[in-house]
Amino acid sequence: MILARKPGMCNVLELREQKLIYRRYASLYFCCCVDFDDNELVVLEVIHRFVQVLDDYFGNVCELDLIFGYENAYMILDELLIDGEMQESSKRQVTGHIKKIEKEELAEQSQSW
Repeated sequence: MILARKPGMCNVLELREQKLIYRRYASLYFCCCVDFDDNELVVLEVIHRFVQVLDDYFGNVCELDLIFGYENAYMILDELLIDGEMQESSKRQVTGHIKKIEKEELAEQSQSW
């Protein structure tokens, strides 16, 4: 449904009681399904912030980064959103916290050897 749409078309599709909001970055599509009452512009900004943090973390994020680094992508999403609401808007805070978690995990793994 989204792939068949032309680039100039609206990024919001209304489906019964929900809205499908998407944004394309190069060859990647990021989609959110939200309640009918939710603000589309806020959702588009959340998607944009998520992609910005992914770019900071992975360095120009691509499909392979998301396939092989899906755990990190989910951690980033968990840092940004809690219960569907944006909790942390600072890219530096999010990437810093994720890198801190990675260092702790590496330290635990090296201690177990």
